[in-house]
Amino acid sequence: MLFGISECVPTLKEQAVPPMSQMTPEERLTLTRQTMDLLEGWGLGARDIIRILSLPETVKVRAVARFRDDEPFPDDPVVERRVSYLMRIEEALHTYFPRNPEMRSMWVKRGNRQFGKRAPVSVMVDGGENGLVYVLSHLDCTFAWDQTGSKTEYSQRNA
Repeated sequence: MLFGISECVPTLKEQAVPPMSQMTPEERLTLTRQTMDLLEGWGLGARDIIRILSLPETVKVRAVARFRDDEPFPDDPVVERRVSYLMRIEEALHTYFPRNPEMRSMWVKRGNRQFGKRAPVSVMVDGGENGLVYVLSHLDCTFAWDQTGSKTEYSQRNA
């Protein structure tokens, strides 16, 4: 089973990030910079950033730095979805460690029994979208509840 959740955090917003198509260019650039700060704070280099975001093949390693400064991420549904997962992961970590940002970063980098003693960041990079979903599901039980169909089953039973 993909979702092995042992703890539940308070409910987070359903969608951490509005669709990029509905954002102004300034909002897209701000979101891009926030995402880059997050990923670089986790110690990811350009190659891993390309992998975790599934950036198009047209984005070369040497060009990743431009996202830090003056260019928003491409308007691509896969990139948008992955950025949304990353923002929800950060929100969940903020819920777990509200007063200690260093612990958020440490949790992501340290081996975790839930992930076979692998660091959550390596699960996200190596596992692609499934890795992001797996880590998010561990941190945010409401996300996992929605994904497993429990929400639908619960709604149908109580209707």
